[in-house]
Amino acid sequence: MRLHRLTVTAFGPFAGAETVDFDALAAGGLFLLRGSTGAGKSSVLDAVCFALYGDVPGSRRANRLRSDHADPHRLTEVRLELTIGGRRLQITRLPEQRRPKKVGTGTTVERAQTLLREWAADTGDGTPGWRALSKSHQEAGEEIHRLVGMNRDQFCQVVLLPQGDFARFLRADSEERGKLLRRLFDTERFQHVEAWLAEQRRSQEAAVQAGRRRLRDLASKAEQAAGPGAEAADGWVPADDDRADLTAGVLGWAAILRAGAAEQQAVADAALAGAEAAHVEAQREREAAEELSGRQQRHRQARQRAERLAGFEPEAARDRQRLAAAQAAVGVESALRLREHAAEAHGRAQEAEHRHRAALTGDVREPATMGLGEADAAELADTERRLRAEVVRLEAAGADERHCVELAREQRAADEERLHAEDLAEEAEDWLAEFDGRLVRLQADQTAAREAGARVEQLDGRRVEVAARLKAARERDDLRTEISAAEPRAHALREAALNAREYSQDLRERRLVGMAAELAEQLRTGEACRVCGSAEHPAPALAAPGERVSAADEDRARAAQSAAEQAATDADQALTALRVREATAAGAAGPDDARTVADALATLDREHHEALRAAEALGRVEREIGRLTDDRARRHDELREARERGAVLTDRLQALDTEQRELAARVAAARGEAASVAERAAALARLADGVAAAVTAVRARAEAAARLADAEDELAKAAAAAGFPSADDALAVMLPRGQREQLEARLDRHRAELASVERELALPELATAAERPDADLPAAQAALDTATTRLRHAHAAQAAAGERRTALAAIGAQLAALAEELAPALVRFERINRLAALAAGTSTENRLRMRLESYVLAARLEQVAAAASDRLVRMSGGRYTLVHSDDRGTGNKRSGLALRVVDAWTGTERDTATLSGGESFFASLALALGLADVVTDEAGGMPLDTLFIDEGFGTLDEQTLEEVMDVLDGLRERDRAVGIVSHVADLRTRIPAQLLVHKGRHGSTLALAGREDA
Repeated sequence: MRLHRLTVTAFGPFAGAETVDFDALAAGGLFLLRGSTGAGKSSVLDAVCFALYGDVPGSRRANRLRSDHADPHRLTEVRLELTIGGRRLQITRLPEQRRPKKVGTGTTVERAQTLLREWAADTGDGTPGWRALSKSHQEAGEEIHRLVGMNRDQFCQVVLLPQGDFARFLRADSEERGKLLRRLFDTERFQHVEAWLAEQRRSQEAAVQAGRRRLRDLASKAEQAAGPGAEAADGWVPADDDRADLTAGVLGWAAILRAGAAEQQAVADAALAGAEAAHVEAQREREAAEELSGRQQRHRQARQRAERLAGFEPEAARDRQRLAAAQAAVGVESALRLREHAAEAHGRAQEAEHRHRAALTGDVREPATMGLGEADAAELADTERRLRAEVVRLEAAGADERHCVELAREQRAADEERLHAEDLAEEAEDWLAEFDGRLVRLQADQTAAREAGARVEQLDGRRVEVAARLKAARERDDLRTEISAAEPRAHALREAALNAREYSQDLRERRLVGMAAELAEQLRTGEACRVCGSAEHPAPALAAPGERVSAADEDRARAAQSAAEQAATDADQALTALRVREATAAGAAGPDDARTVADALATLDREHHEALRAAEALGRVEREIGRLTDDRARRHDELREARERGAVLTDRLQALDTEQRELAARVAAARGEAASVAERAAALARLADGVAAAVTAVRARAEAAARLADAEDELAKAAAAAGFPSADDALAVMLPRGQREQLEARLDRHRAELASVERELALPELATAAERPDADLPAAQAALDTATTRLRHAHAAQAAAGERRTALAAIGAQLAALAEELAPALVRFERINRLAALAAGTSTENRLRMRLESYVLAARLEQVAAAASDRLVRMSGGRYTLVHSDDRGTGNKRSGLALRVVDAWTGTERDTATLSGGESFFASLALALGLADVVTDEAGGMPLDTLFIDEGFGTLDEQTLEEVMDVLDGLRERDRAVGIVSHVADLRTRIPAQLLVHKGRHGSTLALAGREDA
């Protein structure tokens, strides 16, 4: 991949359109990007990343893409031309941004745009030019990712080499180093494998535990089914951590329970047979006693009934005589009933006639009712005809009366509508009078909201800058406190290390002095000396009293010295790291203390909150202005319509008043003294109905009198025909039909009961039973109850034994099926548990405690270390190389991602944190270049013809800088271009091709070295 041309417009610190010609800049292979702090050197790299991926590097995402210095009408745009995979492409990207509206005032949101074009020899008309490939963000992104072979994070680490990131990577622990490697090499699939194995292990373990629970449940059920006295299941159920055969013991125990249940059922069957025979015998005896007792009871009851019937015979004779007389008078009863009905009807007719005549004479308002109290039926009928004719005449006048009421209602409604129209007109006039003042106030609010919106955008950038300074200031103060606490401890540890070293050396010298005495102690008479070979030892050396030093003493002193020196080294390294971090934080924080910066940030926050709150009112004010303008036109229409409606309603009211006066005169003449025509017509209709009712009552009373006389004659004739001297004699012995029927029924029952008693006493079995002793029912029932209780208990015992045997058989079958089911589950669990523990690094078989993903990353890190060492050897003059270490971490930390530096001068291997500032720079640079090579190979071997290195050269001395430059010169092989972002003055003379970034009050500009005036 080679960059050709970059054009940025209104991007970052660049207010206008700036172009970088990479072909001219990188003609010599090595070029320099330089400029003052904050001018925008890193923004050039941000623009390259934004053009390719639509986003800037992760560490600078908080920066705004749009320039604060740019003209509002100039859109932010980045255009990049590059060759990749043999194809020359042009990528144009515009981020989402606000711009002034083309019509009217205010701003609108310009959506993000992406255009991908390719240079073609023939664009369709026979001429070369750019041919459009896609305008879609997604399609363009997928095509670029396919050609580059790297995602944005990989590209930022491999092409835009962030030296500070790799310095941290060099000193990081395994966890932090793994995060970067995981992002670059996309090892997520190995995480998925670990997670899948862990999930399978949990699933299989859950299946085994579920089997254990089912086993315990079945054992508990078997124990309950076996009942008391059976052997308990506690000794047969395996514990949770027992992975042997889970069901062997339980199956044997269940078989024992089933055998015992079979024996109990046999005993229960024999007991049930004996109880059933005893119960049959007791039931037979109880039935015989009940039969004898029943016959004896029937004989006694028959004797008692015969005695009672003999005492009732005189009363029965009187009832028969009375019933005969009542039956003779039955012929007179119908005639008597007719006479009574006729008398009742005559009385009701007289009462009705009196009531209707009284009602007619009570209404004194109508002259037609005078004299009707004594009138006959013909006179009353004539009066009714005259009244109904008057009612018909009044119905025509009732229509006029109703129309008059409707006119009054319409007149009231029209008057109310006219008043409403006048109110609407008045309201519209008042609203229009206030329109101009409200519009002026809203326009003032609109102007203030727009000014506040511009203020919000200015304050956003200032707040981000001050917040970063505050964070750095607080970090600086915290680090200074840590440094103050760490310096005495480091000094004390250095003193302790020196003392331990002196003590160790002193012991060594003392042991060397006393070595002769130590050797002499090992001499034996007749054995050759290991020093001179003589078997005689005439004068062996003697150790001085109290000065004997043994090898163990020397070893302990040497171990104490090593521990003290290591502690001092660790403390110095920690102190150095704190000082580096404090210097970095101090540079970012500036000269002010944290409280001053915090106060400034709080002030900006308040100003931003106030401005934002004022700016948020813009939309509401604009909507209110629009609504106010619309309401003005609507109010004008309402005022015109209300005035026209009022005039029409006034004319209508005058016409209605004239018509109503004419109708009122006609209605008053027809109404008379009544409240209304309808009321007078209703009164006359009611009076006509009353007269008609009186006519009917007079005629009904005459007819009832005639029927009464006929009924009297019929009654006298019926009494004579029945043999009674008069009707009164017949009435004296007459009984109602119901009483006669009751009397007949009582006599019939007496005769039937007497016959029944005689038949009962004549039965021979009852007479025989009466002669025997009384039956003893309680004794027979007690014997039956005892036999029934015994049978019930035997049945219950037999049923319980059968249920116990059936339940134990079913549980035994379930245990056998569970044993077959758990056997393969245990095998699967053992296998998957071993694999999951190995992949997670928790198994004792995994001696390095290395996870599967860490193992893969360790292989990549080993490749990176090898690639980095090729360049680090040259940069360090052959002194340093990087090696990968899989030593186990301390505590619970995993192993596999450690880096060590090998010092060829001392032959020792040590931590990368012990490197000095300059050594750390070229080591991290070598590591970055090595990682770029490995990631490039991993991404498919796409050649990277343009690289950028960001800062860090200021920590190198002249000789080291020369060696680093030699390595960078080597990167230019195969026509590769390398860009360096740096402030170092020596690089200005070493690298002639330079891109200068000028910072000004109105934004930054770009120019090639020697072309500042262009």
